[in-house]
Amino acid sequence: QALGIEVTRSGSSATVYRDAALQSGEIHAELAGTTSRFLTALAATAGSSISIDGHERLRQRPIGPLLNALRSLGAQIADHDGGLPVSIQGPLRGGAVTIDATTSSQFISALMMIGPVLPEGLHITLQGSPISQPYVNLTASVMELFGVSTDISEGSIGISPQEYSATSVTIEPDASSASYPLAIAAATGSTVTIEDFGSSSLQGDKQIIDILREMNADINCTPHSTTLTSNGRDLVGIDIDMSEISDLVPTVAALACFAASPTRIRGVGFIRNKESDRIGDLASELSKFGANVVEHDDGLTITPAELLGATVDTHDDHRLAMGFSIIGARVPGTAITEPEVTSKSWPSYWHDIAEMVT
Repeated sequence: QALGIEVTRSGSSATVYRDAALQSGEIHAELAGTTSRFLTALAATAGSSISIDGHERLRQRPIGPLLNALRSLGAQIADHDGGLPVSIQGPLRGGAVTIDATTSSQFISALMMIGPVLPEGLHITLQGSPISQPYVNLTASVMELFGVSTDISEGSIGISPQEYSATSVTIEPDASSASYPLAIAAATGSTVTIEDFGSSSLQGDKQIIDILREMNADINCTPHSTTLTSNGRDLVGIDIDMSEISDLVPTVAALACFAASPTRIRGVGFIRNKESDRIGDLASELSKFGANVVEHDDGLTITPAELLGATVDTHDDHRLAMGFSIIGARVPGTAITEPEVTSKSWPSYWHDIAEMVT
């Protein structure tokens, strides 16, 4: 709306009307990395200047690879040392572009979504193996819902000039968010069912279902629901590469504190540049509970230890807050500072979880 796009809301639905050119405006993305990166790419298609800024932590997160890619396509950009705040103006011509795929899949998704509206389309060459590849595939699936095709091959993505078609879309529940009540049920020996989230989900983070099974939880799913049932068995540790499902790291790390054997989380060195340092900050806060946590460049090792109540800091990170709630559901005396950070992705989280555990 700040850019001149009409949006109307009714209950849980929203309608977006795209019948006018993007207007000059200012966007404050708060802590939202996805929002800032997607809107940066969108702003580059406009003929007027658009400014994007965010919370101090968001200013510290990398966006340089995306800015460089947009510059190579013709965007005029003023940035702050390769980060926010940025002022950006198009239009873009399209063509060929190369981007580092090892920092964030959001850069790739942002470019993909503007590709169809560029006069020359877009051919994206990926440097390195993409992290969070499932999100790239999800982006292509959503674009297809709006009538746009993509050609994804190893190391490149091709998108020809096309027109997006208006459509009606039902957004499936967030798999990352579903992981918290499932993990709480596993930690506390209770039962929970998540409706509208099951084997038909397009999201990579639905792997939480397989992870919980591997950790010895009794979990069953249909295409449209998932149920975790108390089975009385001890959870067991796992050794897992989470490079493609990194948003699940706080969930798995918290649950690993209750396992009967060690857990090794690998392949996620890049999550140090999320809303928090999700390796260092997670390790230091879990240690406050008495957890035996070893920090590695690419992840964590968590060895079973007796946990005690503690006061832990969220570091302005909604996923850390929700991850610590898994421990709090089982360990008395747990206090989480700034719990309101969960409003970024789940505004009613504490109310909903309180109903679940009572």
